Amino acid sequence: MKNQKRCCYGAVCALVAAMLAGCGPAEQQAAAPATPVAAMTLAAVRLDVSEDLPGRVAAVRVAEIRPQVSGIVQRRLFEQGTEVRAGQPLFQINPAPFKADMETAAASLQRAQAALERAKVQTARFKPLVEADAISRQVYDDAVSQRDQAAADVAQARATLARRQLDLKFATVEAPITGRIDQALVTEGALVSSTDSQPMARIQQIDQVYVDVRQPAGALESLRGALASQPDASGNGLPVDVLRGDDTRYDVKGRMLFSGVNVDPGTGDVLVRVLVDNPKRQLLPGMYVRARIPRAHYANALTVPQQAVVRMDGKPSLWVLDAKGNAHLKAVEVGELTDRRYRIRSGVQAGQKVVVEGMERLTDGAAVAATDWKSPDAATTAAAR
Repeated sequence: MKNQKRCCYGAVCALVAAMLAGCGPAEQQAAAPATPVAAMTLAAVRLDVSEDLPGRVAAVRVAEIRPQVSGIVQRRLFEQGTEVRAGQPLFQINPAPFKADMETAAASLQRAQAALERAKVQTARFKPLVEADAISRQVYDDAVSQRDQAAADVAQARATLARRQLDLKFATVEAPITGRIDQALVTEGALVSSTDSQPMARIQQIDQVYVDVRQPAGALESLRGALASQPDASGNGLPVDVLRGDDTRYDVKGRMLFSGVNVDPGTGDVLVRVLVDNPKRQLLPGMYVRARIPRAHYANALTVPQQAVVRMDGKPSLWVLDAKGNAHLKAVEVGELTDRRYRIRSGVQAGQKVVVEGMERLTDGAAVAATDWKSPDAATTAAAR
């Protein structure tokens, strides 16, 4: 009985050994399961490359209100912090001294005009007499000289009167530009003069503002190239978005001005001015904002998620799937990194499948079981809905 069991056990072992011997390396490899990965199909898309840089808001025009005549301030004629228009009265300086000066100048003009009329009459009377040799030529010449001098006195008196009228007009201090006026720096009863170092008030035009941005001087050429590549850029400048601290956009439109570019000799940075329309007065002088500066525009760009690019010996590569579903490592040339996506300059083409997740277990030529990769941003948006 024991011998029979031993014989059966030996036969089973021999059969198993024969089956294992008959399996070749190719059959063992075919039996290995495919590596699961997440892949995406490359497609050409429009890509706008930009950079966020800090900037400071400045008024387009700033006017310091200064008196052109000396006197005592009688009244302030505006509300502080409001919008004023060009030519609007702001301060009233005591006009009484200027009225008196104007009346004195007017009287002097009348006296000079009377003297001129008398000199004209006298010259006209002497003319026939000198022709008849009734008077000497010297007497006539003196009369002509007095007439001409009287005419000059009239011109001088008229100019003096115009100046006194202008001083009286300057007693009402007016706004030179349209804009928002700050607080008054002088009060009623203050003595002001045209030589004062401190202005009476300041007006800032903020319906348009500048956003001053600093960046390395080497970036200037790329900015000019971006201007040439922008399909929607006008000839006036490169379109720029203005951002708050939380990355939300202001509802304003800006454009970069290349005519006002200055290079700081100390730092080598370029000061670029962005002109921004500010109809709602959202941007105020002195505010710090961020400007989204366009760098380049690509009509048909191939982009892949940042995690899809692997570095082999420091060189970027992608795992690409062939028609049979096998993975192959392919060297590529990457460009800008925007929104956690690399632009692929060369190495792959549109329509190819690229592994995004699961490449850690891949070897060249390995079979894979690919599923469509879903962007985390798209998944978050779908969950929010």
